[in-house]
Amino acid sequence: MGLLRTIIIIALVYYGIKILSRIFAPFLLKYAAKKAEQKFGDQFGQFQKGQKQDPIKKEGEITIEKIPKTKTSNNDVGEYVDYEEVE
Repeated sequence: MGLLRTIIIIALVYYGIKILSRIFAPFLLKYAAKKAEQKFGDQFGQFQKGQKQDPIKKEGEITIEKIPKTKTSNNDVGEYVDYEEVE
C-alpha cells in the first residue's frame, strides 16, 4: 500500500509541475526576454554616450559629413626585393 501511495504522489507532483509550467512558462520567458533586452539596451546606451550625438535636423536639411582619413604609411617595414626564377 505504501509503494502505491508513493507512486501516486510522485505522478501527481510530476503532472502538477507539468501543468503549472505550461501556464507560467510564457510569462517567465517574456520576463527573461525583457530583462535581456534591458541589459543589452543599457550596454548600448553606454556605448552611445561615448559617441557624438547628432543635433536635431530640420526636415529637408541635408548635411554631408566626411570621415577623416587616418591612413599612414609605414616605411620601416623593410626593402622590397625583386627576384627572378632560375631554371
